[in-house]
Amino acid sequence: MLAFLGLDSLTHLFDHIPEAVRLAQGLALEPGKTEPDVAEIFEGYTKANRGQSSLLTCFAGAGAYDHEVPAVVKMLGSRSEFVTAYTPYQPEVAQGVLQALFEYQTLVSRLSGLEIANASLYDGATALVEALNMASGANGRSRMLISAGVHPHWRQVVRTFARGTGHEIVEVALRDGITDWSSVDASGASAIVAAYPNYLGVMEDMSSAKQLAVANDALLVLGSDPVAAGVLKTAGAWGADVFVGEGQPFGTALSFGGPYLGLFACTADQVRRLPGRIVGETVDSNDRRSFVTTLRAREQDIRREKATSNVCTNQTLMAVTAAIQLGWLGTQGLREVALRCAQGTHYLFDELRSVEGASPVSSQPFFREFAFRTDHPAAQVLERMANDSVLGGLSVAQLTNGGDGSIEADIENVILVSVSERRTRPQIDHYVEVLRKAVR
Repeated sequence: MLAFLGLDSLTHLFDHIPEAVRLAQGLALEPGKTEPDVAEIFEGYTKANRGQSSLLTCFAGAGAYDHEVPAVVKMLGSRSEFVTAYTPYQPEVAQGVLQALFEYQTLVSRLSGLEIANASLYDGATALVEALNMASGANGRSRMLISAGVHPHWRQVVRTFARGTGHEIVEVALRDGITDWSSVDASGASAIVAAYPNYLGVMEDMSSAKQLAVANDALLVLGSDPVAAGVLKTAGAWGADVFVGEGQPFGTALSFGGPYLGLFACTADQVRRLPGRIVGETVDSNDRRSFVTTLRAREQDIRREKATSNVCTNQTLMAVTAAIQLGWLGTQGLREVALRCAQGTHYLFDELRSVEGASPVSSQPFFREFAFRTDHPAAQVLERMANDSVLGGLSVAQLTNGGDGSIEADIENVILVSVSERRTRPQIDHYVEVLRKAVR
């Protein structure tokens, strides 16, 4: 390029840039920096520009997280082969898309610790609804026990669907952040639904839920944070029959709520009741490896009275993106992301102890988010923090429409905060200082 331009060195390429705005010492990047760390450094440079507006630093979570989306994921996921308006459920769908979905299923199966995964659903909430439909079909009962630790929005969607299906939904309250399974009669239950970690970030022991499911011949449905699988036990390791989750953390940016990605996996015993579709591997007439839609248990493909789901499509682009992100991270990469989330959250938790007027809601162990109570309404505190360019978390009262058994008292003053791998120690320290000012 320099030869074509007739220049002697790279320095001459930038002669038109005024000396006053050049970096005299260069970038001074330490070796071995990760992509998000380098991006953070460059963002610091951009803030030196006049007129540069500062975006809010995100400490909100509750199912939608500000994770790093690597450049390679954005580039591959936006290729025209994957960005299409076509609904890929027909037998003649392209082999490339089928293979990508096959790889996605394999990755979700490993994340969940269960044998069978489908080619994705709309989002975590509708995946839970399909899990309850599966449980009802498995044992013919319609009574469902669901922990108040399951995300409030998921439970709201379940209640909406139950009005049409006739399912009886029994919500089980939390005590100090833990589901109080001993307080409920589980007889006649079709499914026991729990979350690991729960939406308040607490890592519950799922043994009680599993025992309750076994004792009542019910399916154990576990809604799990898929990132947690990098360091915590999988749904399958807890003995779950069905795993559901929200796949947004894997390559899907925060975008006003959607489109997101529903993760779904189950034991082989339930494969014939699996919603959506499964992509399978086979060979063609020339003995070449190929991929087909192996199972589609819905009314468009089989007799309507035998259909287990009316799911007619899925979030294929999000699923392909998730497969690319997981493939890029690998086992060790996912573990590092999970560890950075956990370490950052626990560092923030420890630092908040020094803030007068803020205290944790629960004493239970947590993963990547936790709830704390202030002396002021959460909405007021969060608004003050936003004025200092910090998205300080989410109001639990707003999440739960005023309370539903997940927080015992003073719910209006409770904030749910989360730390992703993108948050640096200086940003967390800044959060603490901003919070200290907001709760005065």
